[in-house]
Amino acid sequence: MKPILNIEEVTRLEDIIEREGTSKAELMEHAGELLASVVEAEHPSRVLVLTGFGNNGGDGWVAADILQQKDIHVDVVSPVDPSEIPSALARHVARRTAGRDVNVVVGPSRDELMELGEQADVIVDAILGTGFHGAPRPPFSIWIPAVNELSSFVVSADVPSGLNAQTGVVEDCCIRADKTLTMLAPKIGLYSGDGPEYVGDIQVGELYDKLDEVIGDVDHAAEIVQAGDLIDYITGLPASIDKYSRGSVLVVAGSASYPGAAMMAAKAAARAGAGYVAVAAPDACANLIRMALPSVPVHAIPSDSRGAFGAAARSIVCELAKKYDCVLCGPGMTTSAGCMQVVTGLLELDVPLVLDADALNCLSRIAIDGIEKTPDMYRREAPLIMTPHYRELSRLVGEEDEVYDLGTAIDAAQKILWAGGSDNMVIVCKGPTTAVVGVERVLIPTSGPASLATAGSGDVLAGIISGTIATLHAEVDVWELALSYAVSIHSYTGFAAAAEYGEKSVIATDLIDYIGEAMQLVENEALKDLGALDSEGE
Repeated sequence: MKPILNIEEVTRLEDIIEREGTSKAELMEHAGELLASVVEAEHPSRVLVLTGFGNNGGDGWVAADILQQKDIHVDVVSPVDPSEIPSALARHVARRTAGRDVNVVVGPSRDELMELGEQADVIVDAILGTGFHGAPRPPFSIWIPAVNELSSFVVSADVPSGLNAQTGVVEDCCIRADKTLTMLAPKIGLYSGDGPEYVGDIQVGELYDKLDEVIGDVDHAAEIVQAGDLIDYITGLPASIDKYSRGSVLVVAGSASYPGAAMMAAKAAARAGAGYVAVAAPDACANLIRMALPSVPVHAIPSDSRGAFGAAARSIVCELAKKYDCVLCGPGMTTSAGCMQVVTGLLELDVPLVLDADALNCLSRIAIDGIEKTPDMYRREAPLIMTPHYRELSRLVGEEDEVYDLGTAIDAAQKILWAGGSDNMVIVCKGPTTAVVGVERVLIPTSGPASLATAGSGDVLAGIISGTIATLHAEVDVWELALSYAVSIHSYTGFAAAAEYGEKSVIATDLIDYIGEAMQLVENEALKDLGALDSEGE
């Protein structure tokens, strides 16, 4: 796993490295060298480097110097004369570079900048760094839109200029990078808010040869899960296994209005490996689910007048749930009084429980002002997994704590987790970048494509998660990793389905048919990470 840092953590890391004997000046030289190597890999004949007032611009000046020495024509654009750059470090390397054969253009007009950009094969964005927040000011508010109009390959140093590296917010304009070379470690803003839209491919420049020895000395906002980290959850089926020992799932879901959610969740749980999957659904929709899923037993539970779980449902569902390795509750269930009773009843059982969709909305309605204020309601010994998207998470913590991006989602999830205080509780915060948040760590598994943003996709993910948990029989050392495996499978179904149908045409039921292929893709990537497969998958 690779750490993701917030801006305060990056600053602390740089200070530690400096105390260990590597100055910030040396780090700038290393950053410039790496930036030059990334640019050179694109085989350009002409490069345009855009610099700002600070140390991010210094990285660009160093890179320009190195590229020019490799017989690549380099133009450097600066807002001021090199001798007037405020940062002492950046001013030093700018003067050095300007004294050589690099062409320096100070304060160009927009037309002049466009002409330079049109001639360049690669544009280096070294304008604004990790300390930036707010909206870019002139001349950068002019430069950035101009660059985005050009067709040149764009490499951003550390963070695309205009992006808040802490929050991922873009207030006005931002460089749309083809590649972002982020220094020392990825910043949380690259994955949050608007970040994924602007960063392109992310490459990490470690800069310091003893980074692994010191990075553990600072807290991590999150960690990126690599495929190789998931190898413990990739296992075959022994010959002696039967449908019960493979793992069993009870899906408590559906209503007369939303029977399809229960169908998708149950089928996904089975595709994810569970040997025995059953559905407990209101009798108003039970027959419809039976016809759609002939291989899945369906228990008809007394319903209310609107086709949701009725007053008698709690005792019946809870008695059934005791027989299963994992219970998934929520998809398409609605938030009737009977549904709320089912949710609170399941929370009292000693069985791994996944709460999704309307089960979470039931909790929100019961708690009213945020569930963290009544942690006894959800505190339990058995594993508890919640899978909210941002709006559901906002409701769980109270509407005043709006969740709108990765950073606020992690904050909200941690508020709930720390109030509950259980090591077996994990919240999967669903969004453009999904975070798996535990009491002590936050993991970022592989993110899927935009095609996953379709109705029912979350029901499929909940099914994959419950199927995965059932096959593990709760024998898990790191729940966050096990759930990251399930999220990664879901992401790969999105890639596979988009390849078949096109990004805009994928619907949730398509994803289920690609779960098996996705599991194999995750396994192949894990084996590649560990060196057991080559790039051809052999």
